[in-house]
Amino acid sequence: MPKPATFVDKEAIGRGYEIGKGLYLSVEDDELEMIKIQSTHTIEIDSFVPIVEIDHRYPDSPYFIAPTGQVGLEAFAVIRDAIQDKGLVGLGRVVLARREHVVMLEPFDRGLLATTLRYPYEVREQAPYFADIPEFKLPAEMKDLAAHIVDSKTIHFDPSQFIDHYETALVELLRAKQEGRVIEAPEEPAPHRVINLMDALRASIGVETRKKPAAASTRRRGAAKRKVRS
Repeated sequence: MPKPATFVDKEAIGRGYEIGKGLYLSVEDDELEMIKIQSTHTIEIDSFVPIVEIDHRYPDSPYFIAPTGQVGLEAFAVIRDAIQDKGLVGLGRVVLARREHVVMLEPFDRGLLATTLRYPYEVREQAPYFADIPEFKLPAEMKDLAAHIVDSKTIHFDPSQFIDHYETALVELLRAKQEGRVIEAPEEPAPHRVINLMDALRASIGVETRKKPAAASTRRRGAAKRKVRS
């Protein structure tokens, strides 16, 4: 039997930080105001670093940066072009929503892309997650087969091809409800498993190689017919 919902008065809701298991230290709004960082609406650049040294775990949210007037346009362009030529990004600080963030500035088209970076305590170390993965000495044949598959499916990055299947299904569900149609749950796909990775790779290679000779034989037949006609 479902439990009745419990409602809490707005006045009874407060802020707190966990200082132990089940222990919270309450903090009042006026106390938070005391440490409020003043927003200057400017980005202070502290240093420049090679972009290749930025750990992929740190970037968070991107923002476009453009000059607000003609006065600083030349200085903006000079900094943008200088760091682009040297393969660098600027590291600076900016206040967003009353909190100071570290931002990475990099050239983007005719402007700059400012990406907020996570602080070290917000980034998890990978070791606990990968500790149980053993090191493998993979057979050369397996690596060659895998490389062939990767090469055959390598394309240029095109985000316009991304499809949000959940959003598509949600729109269809709402359309069906609006039209009064019956909404049926999709059938679960039949489970399948790969017994042997090498067999799966060979099977994938087999599909590729069976397709290519067929196209070649068609061209040869066409060439033979043209020869007879001449």
